[in-house]
Amino acid sequence: MKLLEYEGKEIFEKYGLPMQKRIGVLKIGDSSEKLKFDGQGPWVIKAQVLAGGRGKAGGVKIANTADTARELAQKMIGMQLITHQTQGRALTVEEVLVEEASDIGREIYLSVVLDRKEGAPVVIASAEGGMSIEELAKTRPELIVKTPVDPNCGLLDFQARELAFNLKIPAGIFHEFTELAKSLVKLFIEQDANLVEINPLAITRTGKLVVIDSKIVTDDNALFRHKELTSKPDHEASEIEKEAKTIGINYIGLDGDIGCMVNGAGLAMATLDTVKLAGGNAANFLDVGGGATVEQITKAFQIILKDAKVKAILINIFGGIMKCDNIAVGVVEASKKVKIGVPLVVRLEGTNVERGREILSTSGIKIEQANSLWEAAQKAVKAAAGN
Repeated sequence: MKLLEYEGKEIFEKYGLPMQKRIGVLKIGDSSEKLKFDGQGPWVIKAQVLAGGRGKAGGVKIANTADTARELAQKMIGMQLITHQTQGRALTVEEVLVEEASDIGREIYLSVVLDRKEGAPVVIASAEGGMSIEELAKTRPELIVKTPVDPNCGLLDFQARELAFNLKIPAGIFHEFTELAKSLVKLFIEQDANLVEINPLAITRTGKLVVIDSKIVTDDNALFRHKELTSKPDHEASEIEKEAKTIGINYIGLDGDIGCMVNGAGLAMATLDTVKLAGGNAANFLDVGGGATVEQITKAFQIILKDAKVKAILINIFGGIMKCDNIAVGVVEASKKVKIGVPLVVRLEGTNVERGREILSTSGIKIEQANSLWEAAQKAVKAAAGN
């Protein structure tokens, strides 16, 4: 799960990281009068979208008065934002964060990521913050500092001090920085994160550390340990994906026109690859799980058919825990409950497969059966093309 900036900062605050004073978050439908200003300003208004480069795209503004801040925040709500990270796609700004602006003297990049090769977290930092770390890693890799972390111990004191020395942290905030770095690693481990990033971590002209931005990506497989996150919206998911999630179906929308219904994530990936090899493109990744019921299959059909791009449906089921004849009954019953206006290709394999195929053949429903995944993929591609 990817968190918006203000959502990440709410978690940062729990771990004692130094923040800018937050005025509030304005959402679609809110009145700008909701924002209660205290102090002289200036204030920064930030579009809350899951993309970097917001400033260059007009998603970050500075206001010197409360009235100007309210006006800018209201104008930013609903705007279409395209940055170098959105791949030409416009993101609608539905929430805006308003905070006190900081008088930045120096910017630092600091993050913790999961090194999948080593199977452990690694701290990545640079004294050159506020810019694309990917570009910096290409052009000046010597400026990137990497510190591996033992997840059982966290960032050790000597590692934090070495990091501070490498980043040339001033003596006056040296200890504060090492404690911040250790807290960031602790947050990463305790929140089951894949990425925790501060860019930039600012040193103000008065010599204070301030977190200017936040990025947190958590592991969806660990959400059962973080009930407070499950109530947050998935900002990247489509409406169809959100609906699938509520009924326990793993669904990801794709760009093709062949809807796929499969039981098991590995089999689903193999199905998508085979469809591609056959010359087609899948419209979705959909895993109904190893114990699919009639109700789940019915809902899976409904979800697939909500995608207007779908021109054919390919069902690829391996009957293991749930036998093929039971799956066939589920497909037939679901087909009666849902109006399927596109060609349907079904491939069954596993326990009681012959009985399952017989049930499909005698169901009276227009179903194209296949004996292998390759045959099924070819038939689905042909059907989607209208042949």
